[in-house]
Amino acid sequence: MSILMRAPRECASWFWDLEDYAPPGLRSALVAAARMAEVLRKHDLLEPRSLEWSWFIPGLGGAPASTRLHLLGAIDDEQVFQRVQGMRPVGYHEAVPGDILVVGNGVWLDGEGVPRREYQLVELSVSPEELGLSAEVAVHHDVWGPFDFRGEPHPEVYRQNAPRLAAALRELEAVLGVEAEPGQPTNFGRAVGYGVDEPVVVDGRGPDFVDQL
Repeated sequence: MSILMRAPRECASWFWDLEDYAPPGLRSALVAAARMAEVLRKHDLLEPRSLEWSWFIPGLGGAPASTRLHLLGAIDDEQVFQRVQGMRPVGYHEAVPGDILVVGNGVWLDGEGVPRREYQLVELSVSPEELGLSAEVAVHHDVWGPFDFRGEPHPEVYRQNAPRLAAALRELEAVLGVEAEPGQPTNFGRAVGYGVDEPVVVDGRGPDFVDQL
């Protein structure tokens, strides 16, 4: 069982406009996801296990279906492309995949530096939208900031994990050739640079989010 609390909205996210990186479409999205996942895997932040997506009908909106595909090999393998195409919901022949979410475990380090695995520690999603390819990395846990969700400072947890995330984001920029843009702020935080913005501190404590989790 996880010992981390997870926020229902992201604590920080980073967005890449990949219009100049590759053409839109499912095949390009899978290639971009594979390259980005390899960087996150290198930093032990995401070990891809499956892909998840919803279906959309061009010009009409969402189809009442979502799909999960267990990965048997590389994300950008031709068989993955064919399997995604073949999982189109019955009766929706024009449906196309929406954002592709790469799902798996990641490793965070506790205050003593002990590695611990966490499901969906880091989220990676890539959009095959015909208007232009894009990608996003998001985090929902408190290990990336100087305070936990109760508002208690945890400097050692922060020191063990925040630099790992920052290094991965910098490497993603280098691989993609595109600078990351900060995502939209939420009640739980926002991205600043390559990390999570530090909250307002009152009497040595950060905000208490427990009742919102």
